Amino acid sequence: MPDGSLDRLKREGRIVVVGASLAGLRAAETLRDKGFEGTLTMIGDEPYEPYDRPPLSKQVLLGKATADHTALPRRREIDAEWRLGVPASGLDMATRRVKLADGDEVPYDRLMIATGVRARPWPNEAEGELDGVFVLRTRDDGVGLARHLDAGPRRVLVIGAGFTGSEIASACRERGLEVTVAERGDAPLVGALGGVIGAVAAEMHRENGVDLRTGVMVTRLEGDTTGRVRAAHFSDGTTLECDVVVVSLGAQRNTEWLAGSGLGAGPRGIACDAGCRAFDVRGIVTDDVFVAGDVARSPHPLFGYQFLSLEHWGNAVAQAETAAHNMLSESSDRRPHIWVPAFWSSQFGVNIKSVGVPSMGTEIMITQGSRAERRFTGVYGYQGRVIGAVTFDNCRWLQFYEQQIEATAPFPLPFPTVDRRSDGQRPIPADFPDPSVPTHGPTITLSGYSPADRRMTFTPAGH
Repeated sequence: MPDGSLDRLKREGRIVVVGASLAGLRAAETLRDKGFEGTLTMIGDEPYEPYDRPPLSKQVLLGKATADHTALPRRREIDAEWRLGVPASGLDMATRRVKLADGDEVPYDRLMIATGVRARPWPNEAEGELDGVFVLRTRDDGVGLARHLDAGPRRVLVIGAGFTGSEIASACRERGLEVTVAERGDAPLVGALGGVIGAVAAEMHRENGVDLRTGVMVTRLEGDTTGRVRAAHFSDGTTLECDVVVVSLGAQRNTEWLAGSGLGAGPRGIACDAGCRAFDVRGIVTDDVFVAGDVARSPHPLFGYQFLSLEHWGNAVAQAETAAHNMLSESSDRRPHIWVPAFWSSQFGVNIKSVGVPSMGTEIMITQGSRAERRFTGVYGYQGRVIGAVTFDNCRWLQFYEQQIEATAPFPLPFPTVDRRSDGQRPIPADFPDPSVPTHGPTITLSGYSPADRRMTFTPAGH
């Protein structure tokens, strides 16, 4: 970088953030904190300033909060030009311009991409547009679904028992609504936490009055003469009458707008280095395009330098801060993003938290507590080392196991359990489903090594 050009960038440069999201906002705040005084443009496809998504499947559905009160708190004023309600439609890397859907173009000196993910829609478009059929990802989704739940439907059908689907089912039961959950896999959460933990999750669903149906697919949604959903047909030949359907089949990364741009972007995300700089399609790192949040896939030294895509709140914040720091730094001052994945979910009155990458684990050991009591810690092993951990109402152990993951501690753990009630004195298979069989999938996706890997195929997830 020529002498003084970094100072000039800070003083009068143009930085564009595509994605008015959690990652986008935290990146913008960090840029201002680091002394960026130039022009900052925030582009978002929704008409709202950045808001928090986790409450949409928790407090909003329970009526404890409204969707319009989920705005993210501001750490500081960012003095940005907001371009909301108009999605980005293309990128010209040669002229450094972001194209917008309304035909406008926004020039940049540095670009931050934080476009995140969207809910995977119901595959039949006409059925997906029936009144009473929802996905849950945006503020508008939350408003519409909460309104329908307020009306007291006779039965809610949730398609897909990942974290979001399970949280929705939990909220319905807490509201006293009848709910059926259909899951293609053998149990809820099986793609993220494996069959051993999935069996515990299945018991929780059934004990709380959920009509849980596993190993089954919804083949068709049926509407009445007024265009409202009235029934669902299953692969086992059964039919279920329902007047609200929530499609919870995982997420799709928002990368289509980058087709033909020359950036290393595809269905699995945008490849970037550990410093959040995007790769082009030839595997060459760019110096002016950075990526953060759910849409990024970056190599992680703790997990064999595999590229990880993380749909995690904390990761979005940490990666955005690293990307913003590196955007304004000389190469010698840049730092890597090495955040240990962490995730939490609340369902059926139980707090579920995880660290590391449980879905890489081949074995699991219950080290504290008891599955029968729904209060335990499970530790995952992979090739003789600790790779992840999950807790049910036992989160005080998480920090300890996070340290074990960071230290690449051996598995099984070399010290005896401190809790003699534990029902896992020895490791057992973690029982993850065959990754070639679509389920709702983990919240962490291992996506290979090469940023320019052209062998990838896109298989829509089933349920």
